[in-house]
Amino acid sequence: METLALTVLLLPFVGALVVSLAPRQTAPMLATAMALLATIATVTLAAGFHAAGSVTVDIPMLSIGQVALFGMTVDRISTLILFVVVFLGLLVALYSTGYLTRGNREHPHDGSNRYYAFLLIFIGAMSGLVLSSTLLGQLLFFEITGGCSWALISYYQSEKSQRSAMKALLITHVGSLGLYLAAATLFLQTGTFALSALGQLNGSTALIVYGGILFAAWGKSAQLPLQAWLPDAMEAPTPVSAYLHAASMVKVGVYIFARAISEGGEIPHIIGWVGVTMATITLVYGFLMYLPQKDMKRLLAWSTISQLAWIFLALSLSIFGSKMAFTAGIVYIFNHAFAKSLFFLVAGALSYSCGTRMLPRLRGVMRTLPLPGIGFCVAALAITGVPPFSGFFSKFPLFAAGFALSDQYPILLAVMILALVESVASFGWFIYWFGRVVPGEPSDEVAQAAPLPWSMRVVLVILVVMSLASSVIAAAWMG
Repeated sequence: METLALTVLLLPFVGALVVSLAPRQTAPMLATAMALLATIATVTLAAGFHAAGSVTVDIPMLSIGQVALFGMTVDRISTLILFVVVFLGLLVALYSTGYLTRGNREHPHDGSNRYYAFLLIFIGAMSGLVLSSTLLGQLLFFEITGGCSWALISYYQSEKSQRSAMKALLITHVGSLGLYLAAATLFLQTGTFALSALGQLNGSTALIVYGGILFAAWGKSAQLPLQAWLPDAMEAPTPVSAYLHAASMVKVGVYIFARAISEGGEIPHIIGWVGVTMATITLVYGFLMYLPQKDMKRLLAWSTISQLAWIFLALSLSIFGSKMAFTAGIVYIFNHAFAKSLFFLVAGALSYSCGTRMLPRLRGVMRTLPLPGIGFCVAALAITGVPPFSGFFSKFPLFAAGFALSDQYPILLAVMILALVESVASFGWFIYWFGRVVPGEPSDEVAQAAPLPWSMRVVLVILVVMSLASSVIAAAWMG
């Protein structure tokens, strides 16, 4: 198992080196092949973990004396999220082989070695963060993901994209200060960086460590007051946007918060109340920012901010003792990844074929581009939690946990009612745009749409299926 975990971690980095030195015309296929190998290693690791009785395995990597600096943890949570990180990386790499070509009507451009190398580094950094058993390891990969996001957001090298990339780097780095504070405080208190030591904390020390982790999580997951970088990050190529919003970068925040909760002992309830309060505010604010958006990617960016607030709400509720809320948060991370990546890659398909992603200029998509039309419908239903799509099986246990806790904490009743109103309203807004974009007579841009490459079509089909199946996989894995 140690060898497999190291293989998953190192393959993308080795692949990035190989791709950076390869001829440009072979880089797309090489990157996809390396991502495929990493996916196979991930599935094999998960199968080995399951065959061994799903017993948590801690793998030490680097220590000084008795101080653990770096290590890996293989358990139900890390293997589930690792699959998302690596498998979606593979799908994004495959999709990119069709999207980053001269046939793209919005951005006619052949993908460079630099693009594919940084994408592989991104996959490797996310794998390292998910598997890390120490705060120091999380911090290392936290910073690497920030560097990768800067390189990929600024990929087109326009003035706006470079400014957006720098904004993302600076704001998320401000958030990382919380993780530095948490790691230093944990070491001073316990003499180790191991996440397992979080259970030894109490009083003000626990408040500082969990508060620092929560602040860092807000930065990466674009929650108020550190949300401003995410909508501007839409300057990235659309496959990168899909990976940023579905499996990497923004999922770093919710994951490190979830991992801290799972390893912690008695977490101060004030952390839960702060988490619930900020998640509720972000949820409402994110929805209100949907309303003026006409650019499909910016609409989806604000949707991501709201969806991540749902996950923070679930994880924060779990601090009050609800195991169901914690499981709902983990399952939400998994389910949202496939639904949101589908939505972004539908946006990429429309911009590729029609030359625009502005919603008012897209009409009658189902007539000329039936697969993106179906994808739009499935993604909207999955994101907003309509059964039998995956989002429903994330939101239902969250509501069940929240209403159950409201017996003990009455203020949570108001929070859950507000969340329910937001869920219904967001469903209405996405259906409004579905009605304007998908059915009807094609607009000029849609009527002249170019056909999609096979690689993009294959990825869209896989994600449509996963938007139905992911909740079954997550529920079975989490038990």
